[in-house]
Amino acid sequence: MDSQMPEATVPAIRINQGNRSFLQVRMTADLLTWISYAAVRGVDSEVGAVQRFLNIRRINSIRDFFIAGGDLPTNIVLNWRGDKDFFDRAESSFSFEPEQRSAQIIDGQHRVAGLREAIQERPALAELQIPVALYHGLSTKECADIFLSINTEQKPVARSLVYDLYGIASAEFVDMTVVRANDIVSELNLSDVSPFKGYFKFPGAPRTKGGIALSTAVTELKPLLEPKGDFDQINLTSLESQIQVLINYWSAISQRYGDQWHSPSNAFLFAAGFSGGMEFFRKRLIPYCNTKRSFSKLLLSKVITIPENDLILQSEVKGLGGRDAPRVIFDRLDSYFVPEEESLSDFAL
Repeated sequence: MDSQMPEATVPAIRINQGNRSFLQVRMTADLLTWISYAAVRGVDSEVGAVQRFLNIRRINSIRDFFIAGGDLPTNIVLNWRGDKDFFDRAESSFSFEPEQRSAQIIDGQHRVAGLREAIQERPALAELQIPVALYHGLSTKECADIFLSINTEQKPVARSLVYDLYGIASAEFVDMTVVRANDIVSELNLSDVSPFKGYFKFPGAPRTKGGIALSTAVTELKPLLEPKGDFDQINLTSLESQIQVLINYWSAISQRYGDQWHSPSNAFLFAAGFSGGMEFFRKRLIPYCNTKRSFSKLLLSKVITIPENDLILQSEVKGLGGRDAPRVIFDRLDSYFVPEEESLSDFAL
């Protein structure tokens, strides 16, 4: 980029909200990344410093998003540090001499940094049009108020909805590990031979007591499915074989419950039970079954020895939060894990 930029004129609409006003403007990406900067709280002493340190992984992700053709329909919010006279005179347009570090970023510093990186790799992105809310001369308190109103008052999108939308979004914008996890959860939720048929909660489903949210299930499956994850390391890569192994595992547990499996007292029909059960599967059963070269229901039924008079119940974890409840489930399963000594000759599912 040149060491300076020519005078810029951007379309502008003045918007008044409460005691403050701002300009809603349209800037090209190169102009935005040229004038804007982040003043970091606790590092920069200037008025308006409310930002946190940048996260390189997040910047790289946003860079890749732009390079793949992603849209940015939401505002970057800036605090203009330049001359106030022509800012106040702005009506249908805003003209100014672009100077570096002339506009503090109130919200959107990672998007701006990712956009800057994307332009370096794909210069044509410099002409991408970006919506910007442009304030002028805000105090640190005012910057903090606006930052908090954006980042705390707005409720984030439910993770289950995000994961569900991955199934229909363009391939370049999705996490393929999540897509595979979604496929597995869908099959476990629909298959007549799955102990979890009808127990997973997808976006839009009626509210019910119990059941396992799609977000919980996907989160627990991801470590198995990621590149170099548990399944990849044992060459269990096809969707069909992954589904079959998980059905074998949960069927081995459900048969210990018999008719009690569908009881609301069954811990495994809740999030903590599923999470603890999947942790047990990853840490205990995958290493064991891999040495036996078998993930068959027969083998799993022999080594998971939960007695009928000591079933793992939801009441045991009621009131526990965080990782405490899944840990209780893990420990209970582990106490009834009795590995066999003899080996099997084939890799049966």
